[in-house]
Amino acid sequence: MSVHQFRPKEIEETTDEPPRLGDRAIDNLRFIRETMERSTSFTAVPGYGGALMGATAIGAAIVAANQTSVKFWLITWMAEAVLAFAIGFLAMWQKARLMQNSLVSAPARKFAFGFAPPLFAGIVLTILFYKYGQTELLPCLWLLIYGAAVTTGGMFSVKPVPLMGIGFLILGAIAAALPLEFGNYLMAFGFGVLQIIFGLVIARKHGG
Repeated sequence: MSVHQFRPKEIEETTDEPPRLGDRAIDNLRFIRETMERSTSFTAVPGYGGALMGATAIGAAIVAANQTSVKFWLITWMAEAVLAFAIGFLAMWQKARLMQNSLVSAPARKFAFGFAPPLFAGIVLTILFYKYGQTELLPCLWLLIYGAAVTTGGMFSVKPVPLMGIGFLILGAIAAALPLEFGNYLMAFGFGVLQIIFGLVIARKHGG
């Protein structure tokens, strides 16, 4: 038997498992996509901080419900807004520091520019509603405005954030349909329970 007779078998053994270039290309595309998502998403949205904001909102709702004056009801919720902002900002700063992210990075700026305009509109409308004695409409307004802010800002963040914003928008629409006396309860559910649920989801899936 000549040496030439063994050549086809040798060639078959060496070419039995050729490189799977398709799989490598898919892996490379997946890596590029994930890298781009991380570079364009603001991931420092605080989970546990959001849950704490929800807990203080429930407390504020209880206090506000026991107020006999519209003025003190409004003061209660304004104080809660300031407290929630402080908690959220400090928690965001702490999470960004631990993740070695910057609060002035391009994704952070996109998040802020999406989040801030609806809140500014909400502040102006709150003053206007209070000036003309339409404070009973404020729960609906606040739920819708905050929902719009979280949804638009959340488009540059992790997936649970815009979903939470949509939840607030739904609650705002419900507040518009229900009698006005349900407003305080809906705010307790939105700013309290909903914020706690999504805060814990963010903390579990996206690092605190």
